[in-house]
Amino acid sequence: MTGVEQIAEYVIAGLLVFGGIFAVIGSFGLLKLPQMMQRLHAPTKAATLGVGSALIASMIYFLVFEGKISWHELLITLFLFLTAPITATFIAKAQMHRTLTKDDVPPTGVGTEWATFDPNVTSVDPYLLNDRDPV
Repeated sequence: MTGVEQIAEYVIAGLLVFGGIFAVIGSFGLLKLPQMMQRLHAPTKAATLGVGSALIASMIYFLVFEGKISWHELLITLFLFLTAPITATFIAKAQMHRTLTKDDVPPTGVGTEWATFDPNVTSVDPYLLNDRDPV
C-alpha cells in the first residue's frame, strides 16, 4: 500500500464518520424537535451533509483505488444539494398555508394577497426601511 492510498483511506474513513454523525443528528432532530418548522431543518441541513460526505468518500475511493472518476456520486451530490432547499421551501410553504391566517402575514404593498399572480399589478422593489428617505 502506497502512502497516497493510506492517506486516502484516512480521508475516506473521516468523511464516512463525519457523514454518519451528521446523518444521526439529522434523524434524531427530525424525530425529537417539538415544532414542524424546527423539524424541517434537521433533514435539510444535517442529513444532507451526512449523505453528501458519504458520496464524496465514495468518489475518493473510486478515484484512488479503482483509478476512475465516478460521475454517479458527483451527480447525486449535486442533485441532493440542489433539491434539498427546494423541498424545504415547499414544506415550509405548506406549513404556512396550514397554520397562518390572512391577518398573520404582513401586507404585500401592492393591494393583492400573498402568492398570487396578477399581470395588472406592477412589482414592488424590496428595500430596507433605512435604505430610503422617508416620504
